[in-house]
Amino acid sequence: MSGGRLFEKRGRVNIHDKPTYPNFKICNFDHFVIPIDRYRLAYDPQRRQAVMDTGKQIGFIGLGTMGEPMALNLCRAGQPLRVWNRTPERTASLKKAGAMVATDPDDLFEHCDTVLLMLENEAATDAVLGRGTGAFAYRVAGHCIVAMGTTSARYSLDLSRDIAAVGGYYVEAPVSGSRKPAEAGQLIGMLAGPPEEIERLRPLLSPVCKQLFDCGPVPAALQMKLAVNTFLITMVTGLAEAGHFAARHGLDMDRFADILNAGPMASDVSRMKIDKLRSRDFRRQAGISDVLKNSRLVVEAAKAAGTAHPLMEICVGLYETTEAMGEHERDMITVIRAFEAEADKPQR
Repeated sequence: MSGGRLFEKRGRVNIHDKPTYPNFKICNFDHFVIPIDRYRLAYDPQRRQAVMDTGKQIGFIGLGTMGEPMALNLCRAGQPLRVWNRTPERTASLKKAGAMVATDPDDLFEHCDTVLLMLENEAATDAVLGRGTGAFAYRVAGHCIVAMGTTSARYSLDLSRDIAAVGGYYVEAPVSGSRKPAEAGQLIGMLAGPPEEIERLRPLLSPVCKQLFDCGPVPAALQMKLAVNTFLITMVTGLAEAGHFAARHGLDMDRFADILNAGPMASDVSRMKIDKLRSRDFRRQAGISDVLKNSRLVVEAAKAAGTAHPLMEICVGLYETTEAMGEHERDMITVIRAFEAEADKPQR
């Protein structure tokens, strides 16, 4: 069965309609649901694997700082790709690389059984999927939705259940890394969801991620991502404070960088951020606002689990200060501006 047959009657749907089948549940993953019209859903007894054709186009939605290089790597690897972005100008590089550009989300879902999402937040994800409207089942049934952005674990778990309820499949695939690793196809991927879907997705994601790790059922991948982010954010924030300390003592910043890079604490991330510090290059790799969002997600998850999180509370305050200074589009190492502003306050 083709994606076209699944959606041949979708024109009857008004995306502003409220859901007409909120209590419909599917627990048997040997079958999936076909939306017939606004008011009816039907089983198709075929196994879903017969529908998922790995030679078909893959959908990619969200061509921001991370999404654009990720999608380009898929194109360069020869993956037939259909893309959509809320800001159409972002699709130009993908079109040049050979990707098809969808006219709207419906066009993309109609042609693609597997759809990768690299979106800014939960609201953007809901909007693209049509969640909470009559369009949701039409876009999701018979599809594998792969969420690669960072959201709360609670949101992801609820979304996975809603997608399963209308006959779709859901995989968490958040990635660790910033724009440079994304451009190089060197991201680290964390996967959670149905094991058979994870195995099917591994070769697809290999041009994007240098390593992929199974984390268990949803929402374990996002919980793992938040744990990794806790270390990343506190590490880079600590590096910014160390750089501020060195600069205010009049130390040679090149020598400071050489010593750190030669020592046991050096990493790809620290080397990148030290270079940005000493040259005052604040161009975005991982943006201040994105890091602030992720910091807040960590704090919320820590509170929900009853874990201590004093360093992350401090980081939230520092990134809030940096964002309020108008630096929201700058790289996360720009948090050094918050330290400088604090040091420059009049002493009482």
